[in-house]
Amino acid sequence: MTDRAEQVETPSGKGAEDENFPVGSLLLPKALRPHVALFYDFARAIDDIADNPSLKPAEKTARLDGFAAAILGRGSGDPAYRKAHLLRASLIATGVTTQHCIDLVTAFKRDATVLRYASWEELIDQYCMLSAAPVGRYLLDLHGEDPSGYGASDALCNALQVINHLQDCKDDFLNLNRVYLPQDWLAAEGLTVSALEAPHANPGLRRVLDRCIDGTEKLLVEARTLPGQLKSRRLAYESGAIVALAERLATLLRQRDPVARRVELAKPAFLFVAARGVLRTFLDGGAREKAAA
Repeated sequence: MTDRAEQVETPSGKGAEDENFPVGSLLLPKALRPHVALFYDFARAIDDIADNPSLKPAEKTARLDGFAAAILGRGSGDPAYRKAHLLRASLIATGVTTQHCIDLVTAFKRDATVLRYASWEELIDQYCMLSAAPVGRYLLDLHGEDPSGYGASDALCNALQVINHLQDCKDDFLNLNRVYLPQDWLAAEGLTVSALEAPHANPGLRRVLDRCIDGTEKLLVEARTLPGQLKSRRLAYESGAIVALAERLATLLRQRDPVARRVELAKPAFLFVAARGVLRTFLDGGAREKAAA
């Protein structure tokens, strides 16, 4: 990374191995993995800026605007935005729209200024559809899939986003004063965001968390249809693995208390669940082929 880039980016130290889903895994076609890596590097860089507690909202917005300009080919090729320049070249080479990247920038600019969401609908429509859905849409476009798969892909990505919000609900509040739990659901329980400061979730907060998991599981009903819609078997296997991981994390979040301790999968469990998702996708594909014969 150049000195100039170090003045703009604020690396958190997080990487692909810290995500709830495989990023550019061996399941994907080898030729496309470098493009996925560039997209992830771009997303990670702008997410880290939005999540940096040391930066003021205006400074975050200015840096994110710089990434947006670079992905659109505007500006002077400032090396501070090298990851955007590299991704722009990738998008041109693969014929994928810049819109998914711009949507991500918009979401993270929102993270810099919007700290609460009034309802579940507002969270999904005004945040997750910009912060999560573009990732799946990018992958579908990169693989030449039909846009008709966007619906199931959006459902999966939005479910993953809410799962991440629940995993980090306490840290997001304490470190960034950012709360993604729907405010109307908290109010219905007679709670404010200060409930997240407690060592454990009280009964009312537990009900709010469960309502979020209910909503996530509804999204996963549609998400389960995604692998069967895809032409690329490799992308179908990757999607199947991600669906299985999301299902398992949703179950664990219902069983455990994310306010007391972050709920996550250990590496062996992650690999086991992902492999089970791949196997399920393989078997479902075989069953469909027999039915069509």
